[in-house]
Amino acid sequence: MPERVLLASGGLDSCVLAHWLEAQGLDFVPLFVDYGQHCREQEYQTLLQVLPLKYQSLVETLDVSAIYLGSTSRLIKAPDLWTDHVVAEDFYLPYRNLLLLSVAAAWAQARGIGQVYAAFINSNHAKEIDATARFLEDLERMLKDYGGVRVLTPFREFSKSQVAAIGLSLGAPIALTFSCQANTQVHCGACPNCVERLKALSDAMEQGV
Repeated sequence: MPERVLLASGGLDSCVLAHWLEAQGLDFVPLFVDYGQHCREQEYQTLLQVLPLKYQSLVETLDVSAIYLGSTSRLIKAPDLWTDHVVAEDFYLPYRNLLLLSVAAAWAQARGIGQVYAAFINSNHAKEIDATARFLEDLERMLKDYGGVRVLTPFREFSKSQVAAIGLSLGAPIALTFSCQANTQVHCGACPNCVERLKALSDAMEQGV
């Protein structure tokens, strides 16, 4: 069993972190958490495509979707983009990052794994309290002190454009990633995640030319 877990999705940041870990020679278990997100099937299938080849058959899944049953968050209940007026605050989901890191740490400890990697970056477009650097630092300290699991977020001080540039340098398939908040199957191009992702891809390509 590898010594670390990667909290993995089909998004750009976790894709790049997976390839970064492989480049460092650090084996990991990819862990996909189904928390009821409306795009979970697209996200999962994308993950299977963008992971380094040796890890594509090793993905573990964890279903905690019952926690958010009945939530009106647009991360859980997909909007009708033809009729619904959607703003960034609609994508807030209470304690999402706390949940993801906590269950990943619990899953890891139960299997004798001491490290959890997560691809959180320096972005707070959804105004998530549990996405701030201070929160992540406090949570990392708590999980290490009470359970012994280290949470590592090597991209925490990076922008998505910087992460995309790293991905490009590693040959990661960042163009295939999926992280739309509003649409279940294709990128809407307008939600906060899409806007940030498109800018990051554009910036990375310009830097790579």
